[in-house]
Amino acid sequence: MADYIYLLENRLSPAQLRALSAVRNVVRARELTLFLTGGAVRDLTGGGSVRALDFTVQGSATLLRGDLEAVGGVLDGENKDAQTLFFSFPGGVRTEISSAMSVTYPKPGKPQYEPSSIIEDLRRRDFTANAMALSLNEGSYGLLMDPVNGIADIENRELRLVSNYGFIEDSSRLIRAVRLCSRLGFQMEARTQQRYDNAKEEDSIGALSKYSAAYELEEIFHEEDPLRAMRALDAEGWLKVLSPRLQGLKANDVALNDLHDKQGQLQTQGILADASAIAFPLLLGKMLPADVSALKNGFARPGFAREIDSVEERTKEFQARFSAKEAATPSAAWHMLHEAESDVVLSMYFFAKGGNVAARLKTFLTESPTARQRIPYATLQEMRITPDLPVYSELLDKLFFELMDGKLSTPEELKAYLEPYSPPAPPPTVNLRRARAKKEARPSRAKAKKAAVESVVEQEEALGVQEGILEPGTLTGPDRGDAPFEEKPISSTAPTPDIDEPVSAKRKESKKGETKAIVPVKQSAVAAAPEKPAGKLTKPVPAPMEEAAKATPHPEAGKEIAAKGKVTTPQTSTAAKKSLTPVAATAKPVAPARKTTVPVVKSRTATPATKTPVKAAPAKSIPAKQAVVQSATKKGTSGTISGKAAGKAAKKAAPVKTALAGKPAKVVKKSPANSPTKKAATKTPVKKSSAKKVSGRR
Repeated sequence: MADYIYLLENRLSPAQLRALSAVRNVVRARELTLFLTGGAVRDLTGGGSVRALDFTVQGSATLLRGDLEAVGGVLDGENKDAQTLFFSFPGGVRTEISSAMSVTYPKPGKPQYEPSSIIEDLRRRDFTANAMALSLNEGSYGLLMDPVNGIADIENRELRLVSNYGFIEDSSRLIRAVRLCSRLGFQMEARTQQRYDNAKEEDSIGALSKYSAAYELEEIFHEEDPLRAMRALDAEGWLKVLSPRLQGLKANDVALNDLHDKQGQLQTQGILADASAIAFPLLLGKMLPADVSALKNGFARPGFAREIDSVEERTKEFQARFSAKEAATPSAAWHMLHEAESDVVLSMYFFAKGGNVAARLKTFLTESPTARQRIPYATLQEMRITPDLPVYSELLDKLFFELMDGKLSTPEELKAYLEPYSPPAPPPTVNLRRARAKKEARPSRAKAKKAAVESVVEQEEALGVQEGILEPGTLTGPDRGDAPFEEKPISSTAPTPDIDEPVSAKRKESKKGETKAIVPVKQSAVAAAPEKPAGKLTKPVPAPMEEAAKATPHPEAGKEIAAKGKVTTPQTSTAAKKSLTPVAATAKPVAPARKTTVPVVKSRTATPATKTPVKAAPAKSIPAKQAVVQSATKKGTSGTISGKAAGKAAKKAAPVKTALAGKPAKVVKKSPANSPTKKAATKTPVKKSSAKKVSGRR
């Protein structure tokens, strides 16, 4: 239903839609049912142009004559036996209103009609393509009825008889089959073609009635290309049956082609003209006037003959109006052409040879399309003039006519013209959603790391102030000292010793064959090495024990040199600030005690500067790791070994027990395997003349 409603609204011309609406209103007032049938439904379904409207009423169609004339219809003819009325409506719309009938043929060409339903009426039609109907009633508008499957034959482009005896019962169907095939380009179905050939051989055309011959003769002149239809009928031998006068006529082919071209140009502008009355004299050629008059009298609809005779006079009247001042502007000429009868407009365009009429027609055909294209749809959208406004269609027509007349040439004029039609701007939409909270900016990793370091320094300073060791601002103040030197990564394959220069010097001496002295250490106490920050390695500055006793980094950071040759080292590590107790023998070298004393070791060839009384200590077992550290941190060395290096060396050394009974015990440390002085360091006794203090090696 929806498909055919769309076809009815878009495929029919405005004049045809007005005629259809008028017929519907008349039939509804009579409380009858109305259907669109015949060639109109076929052309809507197949995509052809609808040239006429065929209506079928369930009831008596003759009762509608007066009502149809009252709504503007003009009666062109009537068939009382079939209860059929032929009307013409304004705009050149041809209509046929008939009653639903069932037909029987007691004899060929002698039909008998009886009122019936719409389905029975469709089953008595000629071909399946013409046996379809569309409901025009309320509640079923657009409903298709196709009892003989005519849509399939339209898709296959075939003509199929509804009745097997169709050509014998009504021989006019032989002529109609040829005419439809020439116009639509269809082929007869195989069985239909066989029946057609049989009826032609049996001369069934002899039973053609007078009314059927007049009806088919008129239909030739209503064809889109009547000359082609006449030639097809002449080839089959049916043209002489309809009218012997038409045989051998030479039509004006050039004029007919020109007429069809101009008809197409008017159709592009919305003027659908019927060229039947104009083409009639062009088809007859040089036929005698008496023969032309006899041919007109043979039409089934006398109204068509009157139309042929009056077309010339009606064209002259309209041409006089069109050349006057009332059609001076392009918009006025456009209105006049669309309100006039379409066949009159086509006749004036076809016969106009020059002058004011030809110029205005040319302007109409060339200016109208461009004016329609210049409608500023973007500006309309910008000014909120959308299709949902009630005045949108009317405004488009006004713009079309203003642009056609050459007005509204600038954007300012256009906006000033559209301003009264522009609706006010809508109020801004209220956003009820809460605004999303802003994310706090996260500090960068470098800033976070710096802040963490500063936090640790502040904690250390607070702890030192609490213990009474540091003063406020010592570590965090502006005079906290120089910045730490740059860190250097430790090689994973061959770590470099902390004391580079002394070791390299002693390697040179070992190469010369000199023996190195092994200096014994008296006590297990070892000078505390400054603690390094976690994860960092620093090189402590080597200094003799005498200079270490004099060095005081801060008044509160250490103590003066104790009595009896003992030296106290300043407290600089974090662990020393937290604990004031001495480190146990099993403690790690990296965590020294608060106070450590380094006894002065006396060698056999000691100088007076190194003579210091040393108290004897009871014998005590010292772990190997601590003994190595003690021997490495002996007084007189040029540097110290870090706790990590000492720990590696202690793993290779065996446990050593020292018994201090008046004489210092000798502690022998195993040198690394790659040391060139390994044997000399373990077996050669110390010489008096070249006794030297050697630090431990990795």
